[in-house]
Amino acid sequence: MPAVGLNHYNLRAPRELMERLRGFYCDAVGLSVGARPPFNSFGYWLYAGDQPVLHLSETRAGQSHAAGTATTFDHAAFTCVGRAEFEARLARMGISFQTAHVPGTTQVQLFISDPAGNGVELNFAEDES
Repeated sequence: MPAVGLNHYNLRAPRELMERLRGFYCDAVGLSVGARPPFNSFGYWLYAGDQPVLHLSETRAGQSHAAGTATTFDHAAFTCVGRAEFEARLARMGISFQTAHVPGTTQVQLFISDPAGNGVELNFAEDES
């Protein structure tokens, strides 16, 4: 059987960084904190609508996710609406972004980085400019 969709992705970080990530993904990206099963570890499930798309988990005792470790992860992408409002919000928050246009489509992408340095892509169906 093939995979039929992306369920979620997880970021694991020390508590202080995890709180900054929660704030970023809620305030800048527009996700919201929602229900999370009572796991033995601390964390958040962040929702896009009614889907928990991002899990934030506190690092386990003795575990480290040091910056600069080898990885192939580049970015996570979110489908968004209201590009002008997003750009204004990012500017107010002091978050720089790069804009790209997907060739042969009307799709526009904004690229930003979260507080841990992970890439985030915000996709808009049409160029609003």
